[in-house]
Amino acid sequence: MQIGPYTLVNNLILAPMAGVTDRPFRQLCRELGAGLAVSEMVSSNSLLWGSAKTQRRADHSGENEPRSVQIMGADPELLAEAARRNIANGAQIIDINMGCPAKKVCNVQAGSALLRDENLVGRILDAVVAASGDTPVTLKIRTGWDSSLRNAVNVGRIAEAAGIQALAIHGRTRADAYRGSAEYVTIGEVKSVLNIPVIANGDINTPEKAKQVLAQTEADAVMIGRAAQGRPWIFREIHHYLTTGEHLPEPTVPEIRAMLIGHMLNLYDFYGEYTGVRMARKHISWYSKGQRSGAIFRDEVNRSESAEEQMQMVHDFFDRVIAEQEAAA
Repeated sequence: MQIGPYTLVNNLILAPMAGVTDRPFRQLCRELGAGLAVSEMVSSNSLLWGSAKTQRRADHSGENEPRSVQIMGADPELLAEAARRNIANGAQIIDINMGCPAKKVCNVQAGSALLRDENLVGRILDAVVAASGDTPVTLKIRTGWDSSLRNAVNVGRIAEAAGIQALAIHGRTRADAYRGSAEYVTIGEVKSVLNIPVIANGDINTPEKAKQVLAQTEADAVMIGRAAQGRPWIFREIHHYLTTGEHLPEPTVPEIRAMLIGHMLNLYDFYGEYTGVRMARKHISWYSKGQRSGAIFRDEVNRSESAEEQMQMVHDFFDRVIAEQEAAA
């Protein structure tokens, strides 16, 4: 798949997720088979540019290419400036968020709230594309605001005319949030009328589902979000299945432990101990789901305050799981 001058190694993309797709997680997913990993969204509000959180989100040092950064806002000029700033900081692809359904985002008329104003959508896309120069700009949307305004086809046409170089579509409206099941008919309709790459997103959580969605929509790629939480190896599983038609074996518990420990160390290094320990909690919970006595462990590890204590608890938990498996074998 091609985005501007960049040829992706495959058609599997990690979705941007606030509080999740930081640099350590993006790097891990790339190592485990994602062809592209989009950053968590960076606000276009210039008042936030000096904050530590925004600076971390805009930190792409040592990251695999191409580096894609998502920006969010509702003002064309501020979004254009955000694009320029991120390009100066190393972004190689600028992605615009018009898909986030969160109330705090939609209440400021950003994210998927923009889908209600196609004129503003066009002005934003024109401004960001112009500000980005040779840097390709992509767009992420939902199928519409609600069932009465499912306008992804119109927005897709506006995007292509503005010079957007790839369009990701989540198969729900803003009103749906994450309830029910994603629908892919609308994504297929958008793909049928556009010449730019279309990326299908929503409920893609198995190799079989990825193959089904690609076939149904004829999309150029799939974007995976929540299914990668605690399971970043899903990318290599899907890639192997799409390539060979066969399933990779599930990672062993020692392999999962090694991935988690490496992830934790990168979080500590990236955020520092205090924030790193707290950021690691959600990932530890995700990785330990499905393991025996996992609920008790999650309750205990979420109280850990130091990196040393947290790491020891993770080692002890997985040692117990491995010992129980060996005893049962």
